[in-house]
Amino acid sequence: MDIRYKKQYLSSYNFRNFFHFSKCSFIHLFFSLFFIFSYTNSFAQDVDITAGKTLFNTNCAACHKLDKKMTGPALRHVEDRLLNDQGLDKQWLYAWIRNSASVIKSGDAYANKIYSEYNRAAMTAYPSLSDADIENILAYTNQEKKAPVVAAAVASTTGPSNDLGLSNEIILGVFTFLFFLLAIGLFLVSNALRNFAILNDVKLIEEEKSKPLWKAFIDNQFLMLCSAILFLLVSAYGFYGWTMQLGTNQGYMPVQPIHFSHKIHAGDNQIDCNYCHSSARVSKHSGIPSLNVCMNCHKTIYEYTGETSEEYSKAFYDAEIQKLYKSVGWDDETQEYTGVTYPVKWVRIHNLPDFAYFNHSQHVSVAGIECQTCHGPVEEMEIMYQHSPLTMGWCINCHRETNVKVKDNEYYAKIHEELSKKYGVEQLTVAQMGGLECGKCHY
Repeated sequence: MDIRYKKQYLSSYNFRNFFHFSKCSFIHLFFSLFFIFSYTNSFAQDVDITAGKTLFNTNCAACHKLDKKMTGPALRHVEDRLLNDQGLDKQWLYAWIRNSASVIKSGDAYANKIYSEYNRAAMTAYPSLSDADIENILAYTNQEKKAPVVAAAVASTTGPSNDLGLSNEIILGVFTFLFFLLAIGLFLVSNALRNFAILNDVKLIEEEKSKPLWKAFIDNQFLMLCSAILFLLVSAYGFYGWTMQLGTNQGYMPVQPIHFSHKIHAGDNQIDCNYCHSSARVSKHSGIPSLNVCMNCHKTIYEYTGETSEEYSKAFYDAEIQKLYKSVGWDDETQEYTGVTYPVKWVRIHNLPDFAYFNHSQHVSVAGIECQTCHGPVEEMEIMYQHSPLTMGWCINCHRETNVKVKDNEYYAKIHEELSKKYGVEQLTVAQMGGLECGKCHY
């Protein structure tokens, strides 16, 4: 074979081999990258941050926050701190979460350090959490802290507007201007008609001169007598109404030393009234809840996360929580009580006269009456106020109209049977069971 053709043949052969080798290498590389991407992608899909948040709130949130030291340490980026800074591994983390007591007993140096640092309070064991559950929780704690979104406030200088986009002030000004033009027009028309009548020798009717109205009223003895009687009756009715309001504080809404929103607690969070006012079920008075009852929740709830308004902002609610901490002597940084306390001087809202007897337990536990019956829609009150008049007539009217709940109520079983036969009815009102006797409410 000619040397020239031989070189050409060899070069073409090498090119084909090189192309074939490159093609195979490219295919292998493509599948390798695809496999790695699929593996990592499937691993990423296995981590569910939403599920991790749910697990965190269910199991961890009572003692831990993401960015604040509580009963336990803050947990944001806890995986990075333990694995990279402390040199621990995932198996140590799994063992600690599932049974921290056993890790402490094993003599682990870091476990005993944490145990001593947080007042020797062992973490609750969670042996039922799977590896996937723990990974989901760690994925939730590994998120970066989101910057608070500050809503831009749009200042309104013209007041509220309507569907046309015009402010109420502008519309009021337009109508005022139109009425002013109308008054001027009527005045000009009146003058024009008067001048027209004068030019055409039209005789205008002059108004008859009469005595003043007040003098005519005085001269009429019948009107004077009726007016005097009416004045006396209206004055007596007004005086009676004024005296009946003495001691009635309906609508009384004092400012308390610490702002407590029943709307947030009883409404948004649906906390039962008897959780705080527990004595209402067993005693005469509903009682003022101890601040220790507040701290049952607020040891971990140190800031407000609900809806806000222009009048009550997040900063306002957070400041009220700090007032609570100061009163009970709670140091939020060290999570300890300092022993220095300040009594809260609450202002009483509902206050019956000393000669009036009212028993909360009889109405709440025996009669099964809801708190809203007397205190109004407490779950809607941002500031607590006296909803009902709490007068004698108001109580008597309730006793006359309210049927006693006698079903499955042994307290009224015997007396209900006897009085039902006496009155020949199935339902008995409180009045029919002696609820109008003076001694029931007065000493």
